[in-house]
Amino acid sequence: MWLSNALSAPLLSGEALHIPDGFLSVPVALAAWLLTIGFIVAALRVTRGSLGERQVPLMGVLAAFIFAAQAFNFPVAGGTSGHMLGGALAAILLGPWPALLVMTAVIALQGLLFQDGGLLAMGANIFLMGILTVWVGYFAYQALVRVNRTLAAFVAGWLSVMAAAVLTAFLLALSGTAALGVVLPAMAGVHALIGIGEGLITAAAVALVARALPGLFAEHAAGEKIAAGTWVSAGLVASIVVGVLAVFFASGSPDGLERVAEDKGFLEAAQEPLFNIIPDYVFPGIGNEALAGVVAMVLGTLLLFAVGYAIARALAQRQARKAAGPQ
Repeated sequence: MWLSNALSAPLLSGEALHIPDGFLSVPVALAAWLLTIGFIVAALRVTRGSLGERQVPLMGVLAAFIFAAQAFNFPVAGGTSGHMLGGALAAILLGPWPALLVMTAVIALQGLLFQDGGLLAMGANIFLMGILTVWVGYFAYQALVRVNRTLAAFVAGWLSVMAAAVLTAFLLALSGTAALGVVLPAMAGVHALIGIGEGLITAAAVALVARALPGLFAEHAAGEKIAAGTWVSAGLVASIVVGVLAVFFASGSPDGLERVAEDKGFLEAAQEPLFNIIPDYVFPGIGNEALAGVVAMVLGTLLLFAVGYAIARALAQRQARKAAGPQ
């Protein structure tokens, strides 16, 4: 009976979370793509020679978890919701270059498969949520970790959200979508609250990982408390659970960018996607909307785990072949 009632409940997830096509001008969007491609190429080159044994499965687990966590909108003031970005968390646990690749995989799959964010705007979405958040979060954490790891993780998460919000406002202004004096205070104000949620999630996740995998942190290099197969399986299962819970319990209120766009009168500039595969995280062809949402989230979580793991494995194998030299 509970399952029947749950599967007949309406979905509570919000609307599209990322910048749609139409919000940014073509020159701004193309410039963001060029900058993003440069960072991705650099990340592939650097990461190819630096992945550790634990980082390969961890990249898969983090890709899956961040995908699922981003779907879980939490309410903030004024009928607005926020969602985790995850860049700071990935940077803290993996380092900035592998984290950049994880975030790129998450955001690209969201845009291509779930029509979350525009194709032309994808370069900006990757830069804002997957590059800027990674580097801001990483440097903030490194600056404060000697004081307190939990505080450092919280500040890293909060600052990463604020940096992304502020730069988004500047890109909107450069595109002529909204005046900077209008959109900057609005974006900064609502995301100052959303950043608190990001900071709390980041701090909690870092504390949990520090207990389970102390070998990831230099000051606790004695080894894991949990075997590799166990923590990978547990992380993947936890990610799936978060994704499924998001279907039923995520806030239905608009997220920060959508709220600002609605309040400031440029929401109608958003363009419809060129194609639809699994739009709005609802798997097509399934009559029950909640069940369709569950299928979409489970599929997306598993795909991100596979993609994140595959990228890491490919880079690690290439590194091993290079180290072995000619036979």
